[in-house]
Amino acid sequence: MSSGTVSKIAFIGLGIMGRPMAANLVRAGFDVVGFNRGTEAVAALIEAGGRGAASIAEAVDNADVIVTMVPDSTDVELVLAGPGGVFDNAAKGSLIIDFSSILPEVSRRMAVQGADRGLRVLDAPVSGGEDGAIEGTLSIMVGGAAEDFDAASAVFEAVGATIVHVGPSGSGQTVKAANQLIVAGNIELLAEAIVFLEAHGVDAEAGVRVLGGGLAGSTVLRRKAANMLNRNFAPGFRVALHHKDMGIVTKAAREAGVAIPLGAQVAGLIASLNAQGHGGLDHSALLRTVEELSGRGAASSTV
Repeated sequence: MSSGTVSKIAFIGLGIMGRPMAANLVRAGFDVVGFNRGTEAVAALIEAGGRGAASIAEAVDNADVIVTMVPDSTDVELVLAGPGGVFDNAAKGSLIIDFSSILPEVSRRMAVQGADRGLRVLDAPVSGGEDGAIEGTLSIMVGGAAEDFDAASAVFEAVGATIVHVGPSGSGQTVKAANQLIVAGNIELLAEAIVFLEAHGVDAEAGVRVLGGGLAGSTVLRRKAANMLNRNFAPGFRVALHHKDMGIVTKAAREAGVAIPLGAQVAGLIASLNAQGHGGLDHSALLRTVEELSGRGAASSTV
């Protein structure tokens, strides 16, 4: 399979991440048919050169590759194994790539159920946020059979830059959980640093710029600092989704008997922010929590 043969890809889930990923697959030369619960996202894919479908069955008909990018474990189970879902309609031998971030055990279960239907299932969660999805530079951590990983290479290369097979089914989700643990910690510490600088009357923008050039520099700082300084928390990755991911991290850590003391604390801060009704904001809105804990009041924000 290659983009040169214009293989058909069914793309289910055209949200903040899925929409630009599907557009990049179109640009790579694939025949992309999208399905989404909201018609606006499907219309955007059609405008980008793809096609739309009115149902999962219609989307996956004659598809060589079926891609899913949906919010949570229950969504993946419904889309793949639910009535009228992918497993009921995909042709035997089809390759299924789940880019969602979900519980590792759910990915393992979907792989087994898919194999029972003669389907090949990969868990391939991504990191890089909306910017990475738009730029086609996502990091992709893939779990599943090595031969299926190789078969999916052209699809991965169209949407990502760092693409690694990390082990059997569920391994991609485990690595993604570790990724979300690191990202949450980085965002929290960046938020604390910004509030710290501002409290001392330092030019925070200049301070962040020089910090970014040293050991404190990171992709999180590069991509999140400017909006945090401007209190612009328009979602690139929503608090509610990171709250879900931290639940995956803490559950997996508990099951493995691994202590994550700092991670657990940040998970609690994200849970608090979500419970306050801020689940639709970008996860960089952790800055608001730091300000409130510091007695500096809730920040104004644009969304």
